[in-house]
Amino acid sequence: MPWPSRKRDKGAVADKKEPDAKIAKTEEDTPDKEEEEKSTKPPAGSSKSGWKNWKKTKESDSGGEESKITYCHWLLKSEPESRLEKGVDVKFSIDDLKAQPNQTTFWDGVRNYQARNFLRAMKLGQQAFFYHSNCKEPGIVGIVKIVKEAYPDHTQFDQKDPHYDSSSRKENPKWSMVDVQFVRMTKRFIPLSEIKAHHLAHKADGGPLKNMMLFTRQRLSIQPLTQEEFDFVLSLEEEKPH
Repeated sequence: MPWPSRKRDKGAVADKKEPDAKIAKTEEDTPDKEEEEKSTKPPAGSSKSGWKNWKKTKESDSGGEESKITYCHWLLKSEPESRLEKGVDVKFSIDDLKAQPNQTTFWDGVRNYQARNFLRAMKLGQQAFFYHSNCKEPGIVGIVKIVKEAYPDHTQFDQKDPHYDSSSRKENPKWSMVDVQFVRMTKRFIPLSEIKAHHLAHKADGGPLKNMMLFTRQRLSIQPLTQEEFDFVLSLEEEKPH
């Protein structure tokens, strides 16, 4: 029996039934209201000091040079709470990943074209945040790494799978997946509300999270991160929660 689908945000379903002519439309523009409503406004001045301290540290490490903006890390959304999709429970938490053989599994069930393209862009050894989505308090709980680059997602051909796609052909599969392995838990849970507080402050002062896709393309289940975005979010695990 295959593992439950790793596609965790409902927005990714939107592209599934679109004809091939619409593949060029690779982004979902509708905000993820479930997560957006759970996020909070930033406490006044709480983020800027953190950003300045982080920036000072980074400048001392790099000689003040600006990093080239490239996507080399990722954020993977997964649902930690039970939810049935066509009779199948799609729950998959980081604890479920840790319970897999070698703490490794495939990340299947992605049915959004841009998210699929991000999967195909992943490189061996790259790290990603494991993000609990569509739950009481969304946020980052751990880190995983890519241990196998993109290959055809077998669930697209399985008629019993909730993400079966009758329009996909084995000679030219539409959908891909990668294998991921657990690296570690973050030192503390980093909630969406806290990340959003920094994002809003960075929009005003030019910080690294100003264009973070978690807020500009909320519904994508697979999201790229720049080195600066990844490093800044990771630095939050060292701070006391607000």
